[in-house]
Amino acid sequence: MARLSRGAFDRIVAQAVEGLPPEIRQRLENVAVVVKAWPARDDLAEAGAQDPYELFGLYQGVPLTERGQYGPVVPDKITIFQRPLEAACASRGALLEQIRATVLHEVAHHFGLEHEQLEGTPYA
Repeated sequence: MARLSRGAFDRIVAQAVEGLPPEIRQRLENVAVVVKAWPARDDLAEAGAQDPYELFGLYQGVPLTERGQYGPVVPDKITIFQRPLEAACASRGALLEQIRATVLHEVAHHFGLEHEQLEGTPYA
């Protein structure tokens, strides 16, 4: 299991977001990306998961493909869960890659892609 301090983990998540292509980053202007240690019971229920070790990230909001008139609203939110990610990765390198993949996966949900559509893509 690879473990990082919260500050180091936050920086890696921020770097993963900053590493997205500019045209994608620009479309994340009303999306908050946050880090939590573990998913709460509500997070698990929303994701349809039972085991907190299974949930690496969660997108909460209205995907771009489902928006009509979209005025000033609370930002959408992508939550990245630190401890489940760390528990799943044996090395720092594996953890860095899994954080990046999780950020991409949740961003894909913001763009309206469902889990079935992500199978076999870099966002899976």
